[in-house]
Amino acid sequence: MMKIHLPLLALFALAACDSDETLRGHGAADKEWRLVELQDAAFAATATLTFPEKGVVRGQGPCNGFSTTNTVPYPWFDAGPILATRRACPDLAAESAYFTLLEAATLSEVLGDTLTLSDDSGVLLTFKAAD
Repeated sequence: MMKIHLPLLALFALAACDSDETLRGHGAADKEWRLVELQDAAFAATATLTFPEKGVVRGQGPCNGFSTTNTVPYPWFDAGPILATRRACPDLAAESAYFTLLEAATLSEVLGDTLTLSDDSGVLLTFKAAD
């Protein structure tokens, strides 16, 4: 009969509770993601996305910095509400489209240096890891 050591079992249970099951924990951490396509069209402005810590999403739109959360397990994605600074710039329409699609995304996928965010209709946003 095998003896189970309760302190060791408790340690394994605690480690399992602390694991990051979000997109960050499945390949998106420690990278800056640059938006390259918005609904299959090239994105001419500059926008980024990062996952600096568990449950936190930060980035830069064409005009404003922003933050939001994502706490659902991978491959699901649920960002919002987005909290952003309020600076105006010539790319404000592009930023609005980016933030709208970021909040609409429900699925995520990381394949090497590519991150895609999608919904039931298809790919909404495509990012590449910055060099």
